[in-house]
Amino acid sequence: MVFFRMLNADPVFWPIKDLTNAFAAKELSPVEVTNSTLERIATLDVELHSYLSVTAEQAREQAKFAEAQYLKVDEQFAPLLGVPLSIKDLFDIVGETTTLGSLAYGQEVAETDSTQVALLRAAGSVFLGKSNTAEFGQSATTDNRLGPDCGNPWDPSKTSGGSSGGAASSVGAGLASAALGSDGGGSIRIPAALCGLFGLKPTFERAPAEAAFQAMTEFVGSGPITRTVADARILLEVLLSRRFTRTPGQVTRRIAWCPSPGNHAIDPGVRLVTAAAVRLLESHGHIVEEVSLPLEGWTEAFGPLVLADEWRYRQHLLDEYKDQLTSFVRKSIEAGAAITDEEITAALKLKKEIGGRVAGLFADYDVIVTPTTATSAFPLGTRPTEIDGKKIHPLWGPFPFTAPFNVSGSPAASVPVGLADGMPVGLQVVGAHHREDIVLDVSEEIEESIAFPATQMAMRWDQRESTSAS
Repeated sequence: MVFFRMLNADPVFWPIKDLTNAFAAKELSPVEVTNSTLERIATLDVELHSYLSVTAEQAREQAKFAEAQYLKVDEQFAPLLGVPLSIKDLFDIVGETTTLGSLAYGQEVAETDSTQVALLRAAGSVFLGKSNTAEFGQSATTDNRLGPDCGNPWDPSKTSGGSSGGAASSVGAGLASAALGSDGGGSIRIPAALCGLFGLKPTFERAPAEAAFQAMTEFVGSGPITRTVADARILLEVLLSRRFTRTPGQVTRRIAWCPSPGNHAIDPGVRLVTAAAVRLLESHGHIVEEVSLPLEGWTEAFGPLVLADEWRYRQHLLDEYKDQLTSFVRKSIEAGAAITDEEITAALKLKKEIGGRVAGLFADYDVIVTPTTATSAFPLGTRPTEIDGKKIHPLWGPFPFTAPFNVSGSPAASVPVGLADGMPVGLQVVGAHHREDIVLDVSEEIEESIAFPATQMAMRWDQRESTSAS
């Protein structure tokens, strides 16, 4: 991805390693990059709404610290020293407020960092602000009652996905180098797919989303949204405290390809683009077999456990804040009241069974690949009612392929593989538990093999900034 430097794109678009190398060589200043990125946010985010708050004072202090560190001689620099990140507003940053995307919160200043934020701080990151999120992270589109819906950097009139939509939008438009998101049903992978970025949800128990609140506790994890797989490796090493070095040489992988899990309706353009990416993997010598995935019952496992959490942790909001909640969240909390202990027990049993079924596939395959979403991005404030002439589920219809792997607990990523109707399309790559290394390797091979037009984004938003400045 050195072409970003060749295009003279703003350094916030550069690969993280290029950026930190330039800092270490004194070619760039972390303070100057932070200030220029804050200026970009002030100029450009009025169109996207990718941030709920900007933490400019803290960002400048972190950048000054990073610059002082880079002046030291023979120092082993932290891996993200001076790198500007956005933090999803479900995580606490000490000294800042956390809204959780809700009018019911945001009045108290956090006294400590969330665990993931503390890890990123220790790695030298600069925190630009709190990125936009669906209320309590409960929707696959980023809308709440705090302000306008979050737009897609490829077309701000369309959704960026959710619930980490602000995270993806900030990275796509060069309003952050990378982002911290969370994923309980696809909330990293969906916005990554719709915004033409890479996003990864680790194995469930490896990266619990120890955020400012409790939700989707049986399914959620935290992870990176980045422009490249190499950038994600760096963030993931920080978040999981382990190395993810790329496997050298060509490794033949056994790939289970499912073009539409559950035979859900899928947009023809998405179908064509994802199938072409899989054919490319096959042409590289990988063994690809089309399979039907044993995911039956995932909604019966997922739904009751999510709703039970909503009632358990947020029933108190119905007394004081009922009229200030989004209708989606309010209905979810109310529905949670009806979930019985027997349903919870049955759902937990089914979750374990589905996890076993998916784990069994990895006796024969190294990875599973599917489309990440059934459609590309659609207009803000809407949900498709049909795909390819077929009626779809009002909630899951556009996004039926990600949550099953939250149920199974598998590590899963979305990598951009092309465009449909001018909007990005993602391919989902799923691995066995604790095999993020294979997911990263396969994703990086896909990234390098497909000429995804990522440079369009850097050029488009740099031009917008120049136009706005003039």
